[in-house]
Amino acid sequence: MIEAPLRTRARFAIGDIVRHKDHDFRGVVFDIDPVFANSEEWYESIPLEIRPEREQPFYHLLAETDDSSYVAYVSQQNLMADCEAGPVDHPSLSQIFEDYRNGRYQLRRGLAH
Repeated sequence: MIEAPLRTRARFAIGDIVRHKDHDFRGVVFDIDPVFANSEEWYESIPLEIRPEREQPFYHLLAETDDSSYVAYVSQQNLMADCEAGPVDHPSLSQIFEDYRNGRYQLRRGLAH
């Protein structure tokens, strides 16, 4: 079990729409790690001067740009809310979420734990 320090509460929830602060993509949160939980190789591939701290929430996103859709893994410090921009157009949305209401996506019944 991964223990998260109390100071690292998640700012976003599953179904929230977020935008990366520095890169041009947005997405829907579909899972949250309380602290970094990806591979060491992935972490080391980020340039040291912009590498995020491990001790913060990391979000799994169904992400999109104008040209493509993909899954992203992003630290909390690099995200901001983006519900005003409307729904996200990702081909996997219907597998995880039921519908879009009040600026966020509703998780499919039976997928919550």
